[in-house]
Amino acid sequence: MIEHINPETIAAPRGYTHVVRATGGKLVFISGQVAMDAEGNLVGEGDVGAQTEQVFENLKAALASAGGDFSHVVKFGFFMTDIEQAGAAREVRDRYVDTANPPASTAVEVSRLVRPEFLVEVDAIAVVPE
Repeated sequence: MIEHINPETIAAPRGYTHVVRATGGKLVFISGQVAMDAEGNLVGEGDVGAQTEQVFENLKAALASAGGDFSHVVKFGFFMTDIEQAGAAREVRDRYVDTANPPASTAVEVSRLVRPEFLVEVDAIAVVPE
């Protein structure tokens, strides 16, 4: 069971949940995904939206390999080289998650990812059914 909690004593979140409580199921930790397709090619050079789309397709495949889907995600971590582009990343994310009950989330700007052409990296924690 996954429960979304937003305490009244904390400012209302925009696009994420402050607390996600999960019981039962198996914990699944997904490494940060970048904008590479299955053949290892960069997708969306210079385009945060296109890169985020590939990242979420990679996350979708990773979740499926563990018996889950985006409804099982309890936490995302976004790492971006330009936090001003967070809106474009969120637009993509919102096509994959339940926006009425979004996962907990952290977004940070970093000076660089593992390769300079990567603009966004996202990791995830999920709780999938036993």
